[in-house]
Amino acid sequence: MATIGTPKSATATKVLLCGSGELGKEFVIELQRYGVEVIALDKYPDAPAMQVAHRSYVVSMLDGDALQAIVEKEQPDYIVPEVEAIATHTLMELENKGFTVIPTARATWLTMNREGIRRLAAEELGIPTSPYCFAATEPEFLEAIKRVGMPCVVKPIMSSSGHGQSVVRSEKDIEPAWHYAQEGGRAGAGKVIVEGFVDFDYEITLLTVRHIGGTSFLEPVGHVQKDGDYQESWQPQAMSATAKAKSQEIAGKITEALGGRGIFGVELFIKGDDVIFSEVSPRPHDTGMVTMITQDLSQFALHARAVLGLPIPNIAFHAPGASRAVVVDGNSNQLSFGNLDKVLAQPDTQMRIFGKPEVHGHRRMAVLLARGTDVEEARRKTGVMKDQLEIKL
Repeated sequence: MATIGTPKSATATKVLLCGSGELGKEFVIELQRYGVEVIALDKYPDAPAMQVAHRSYVVSMLDGDALQAIVEKEQPDYIVPEVEAIATHTLMELENKGFTVIPTARATWLTMNREGIRRLAAEELGIPTSPYCFAATEPEFLEAIKRVGMPCVVKPIMSSSGHGQSVVRSEKDIEPAWHYAQEGGRAGAGKVIVEGFVDFDYEITLLTVRHIGGTSFLEPVGHVQKDGDYQESWQPQAMSATAKAKSQEIAGKITEALGGRGIFGVELFIKGDDVIFSEVSPRPHDTGMVTMITQDLSQFALHARAVLGLPIPNIAFHAPGASRAVVVDGNSNQLSFGNLDKVLAQPDTQMRIFGKPEVHGHRRMAVLLARGTDVEEARRKTGVMKDQLEIKL
C-alpha cells in the first residue's frame, strides 16, 4: 500500500532531485501535488527546479563527497538524477547502503555516457545501431574516422544539448571536431564516439514508463534538432504499425535491461519499417515537453507516479500537439518576454517560461505549446507564437 507523508514533518516523503533544470521544475511541480518534500540540487543558485522546491543546495553533482554528505543529512526516500553528469559511483555506494536511486544507480551509470549504453544495446542486447567506434586519444580518433568513414558524427561520450557535437564531412573537419569534442564534454576532456551516418526518414523519441503495473508506451514524438539540440517536437509522429511495434519492442528491451521505475526517453531512427536505436535517457526528455498539452498525464506526471510507486492504469491522449523551444542568444541577467497577449491569443496554446536567472551565449529559456486538429496545425500555431514573441535582454 502506497503511503505519502506530510512535507517538513517526521512523516515526510522526501525526493532529492540531482539537477534542477526546466525538466526538473515540471517534475517537482508534479511531486508537490502529492505533498512530497523536495530538495533540489544544482551547480548554480536559483535554477528552475529550485524555485519550486522546499529547499536547495548549490553543488556540483560530480562532487561525490558533497553529494554523499547531502544525502546523509537529508535521508531522502528517493534520489532522482535529472542530469547525465553525476557521481555515479557515489550513487552506487548509496544504493548499496539502502537508498533508492531512480531508476537505478546502474542505469544512471550506463546512460551517463554514450559508451555504456551503446555497448549495452549493440553488444549485449543485439539491438540495431549505427556503426560506431570510441576513441580516447587523437591517434585513436583518426583511426576511428578511417574505420567508420566520412561523413560521420563526433560526440563526447558525456554531453547533452549538442555540446561538443559536430559532423566530419571532409579531412579539414577532423582536427576541429576533435578539439570541439574535448571542449564540450560535461565532465571535461575525454573519450569520444564516432558514429557513421544513418540513412533515416525521421527520428522519434518513444517515451517509455516503467511502473508498478508494468511498462507503458506513449504516442511517438517526432522532433527537429539543430546541432544536436532540440528545436521543435510534435506528437504523434505518423509511422507504420510495423515500425511502431518494432520501436516498442526495442524500447521495452532496453528499459527492461536498465531496470527500475520511471520514464525513459528512447531515441530511435526510422527508415520505412526499420528501426535503429540511438540513445536513451532515464528521465523526462526535452522533446517530451509536448506531452504537457497532448495528454491528461504529461511525462512529468507519469514520472512522479512511477517514482512514488503509484499506479498508471491508463494514459489518455487528448489531441495532436507541438512544442517549440525558445532559444535566446546574448548576455543578460534581466531577460523579459513581451507581447504575450498576442503569443497566447490562439486557442489551445500554452507557454512555459523556465525562469533561468541568466543567459550567456546560447540557452533554452522557454517552450511554446499548441494543440490542433492535426500535427501540422499545431506546428503552425507554435510558429505563429514564436513570431509574435518579443524578447528583451
